[in-house]
This record gives sequence, structure tokens and C-alpha cells, in this order.
Amino acid sequence: MVLEHFGMKQFPLGKGNKELWDDGVLLRLGERFQWLLESPGIGVLTGEAGVGKTAALRQLTTGINPHRYKVIYLAETDFGRLDLYRGLAISLDLEPAYRRAQLWRDLKQRIEELKKGAKQQLVWIIDESQNLPTEFFRDLPAFLNFAFDSRDMMTVWLVGHPYLNTILNRAPYASLASRIQCRIQIEPINERDRFQSLIDHAMKHAGCSHTLLSDSGVELLRSASMGLPRHAGRIIKGAMQLATQQGINHLPDELLQQTIEELR
Repeated sequence: MVLEHFGMKQFPLGKGNKELWDDGVLLRLGERFQWLLESPGIGVLTGEAGVGKTAALRQLTTGINPHRYKVIYLAETDFGRLDLYRGLAISLDLEPAYRRAQLWRDLKQRIEELKKGAKQQLVWIIDESQNLPTEFFRDLPAFLNFAFDSRDMMTVWLVGHPYLNTILNRAPYASLASRIQCRIQIEPINERDRFQSLIDHAMKHAGCSHTLLSDSGVELLRSASMGLPRHAGRIIKGAMQLATQQGINHLPDELLQQTIEELR
């Protein structure tokens, strides 16, 4: 009903958005993502919650050849290390072994079978990586060691809050840090011109044919969302719902402010 009222096909900055705004950061991420497909290793992607990390990787993974790469996405990271490896085993159609040693052997054998037999490389994306148990960070270098560490068989992306970099820089994880081939951080869109460009792009691709926000409204949105696209999208969606109830086809500043207060 709300989308019909505004004549849109989707909510601006919503999860259905397949055309992400980019002023260069996502292009750089795409280059590094492709590089790690061609030269397997570890990549680290960080940013504040709501900045668009997962959306960017979701867009990148939809464009890769599923016959050459098997993408496994994990977001439930606040568990023990065995649970994480068991989850990977299930995603690879394996019956998880009870003992970690056997579980590792089964997993590494399956990864090698994928690479050699099916010619398919594993891409393991671990979201919310700042919540991973410390044992997992210590384990990962050994898990990635194939044939006396002479072959790189899979790509791993550790995705999370900027604090993740602080964790990875600690001395106990030096072995893991030495395997990281790229680190990229996506920053909030705080600059006025860049934020305006983000909103214009989002409105256009949502199918909006008229101006919804005043200049002061865009500034109010930028300040309240702290430059985070997800937060800005929630505010716009809430304001659109209020506007629909009132029968108006734009988003006055007072509606934005009301939505901001309700979301706090």
C-alpha cells in the first residue's frame, strides 16, 4: 500500500535494492574480491553496522560463476569453534564428525575434492566476525594449511565491525594476520554532497518520480542516520508509512523528525 501510494517499486535503501550507490569504494572492493578469487587467501571487510558491508558482498557474489565457485555465507558466529566447522561441513553436504581432528580431515578432503574434481573453489564468507571465538582465530591458519602450506585451496572473507581489525592485530593471531591479503573498510557517508548523491540514487532506483525530501529534510536524515544507509532507509520507510496514513505524497521535515523519535 505504501509503495503504491508513492508509485515506487521498492523502498529507497531497502533490502530489495540491487543497484548499490558507489563513489569508488565498492569498485575497489570488487577488484579485491576478484583478486581473491584468482589468488585464494583471506580478505577482511570492516565497517559500522548498517554501512552496507553485507549488501556489497551479496551483490558481488551474485555475479560470480557458480560452476567455478561455491559460496558459503555464515552469519551465526557467536558459537564455539566446533559449531562453526560443523556448520561448514553441513553446507558441504558432510556428516559432521564428533571429534575435531576427524572433522578437519573430512572438511579439508572435501575442499580438495571440490577444487580438483569439480573444479570448484570454496568461498567462505563469515559475517559478524568480531564475535568469533578466540580459538577460531588461532585455528584458522592451520585449517588453511594444505600440502605443507604449498597450495591455497579456498578464499575466506572475515566481515565485521571495525573492532575486528583490533582483534586481528593482536600478537596471538600474528599467523592469521600474515595470511590476510587485503583489508578494506567502508566508512559512513557523512559528507553532505556524497549523502545527497546516495539519496538521489536510492530514490531513482526505487522508482520515485518526484521530490520527496527538502534540502533541510536530507540534512536532517543525514544527521540522524549518521551517514549509515541502513539507518537512513529505516527512517525513510517509517516516514513514508506516516505520509501514506496522512494522504500526502512527500516527506515533510516534521514527519522525518517524528519517525526519528519513534526509532530511537
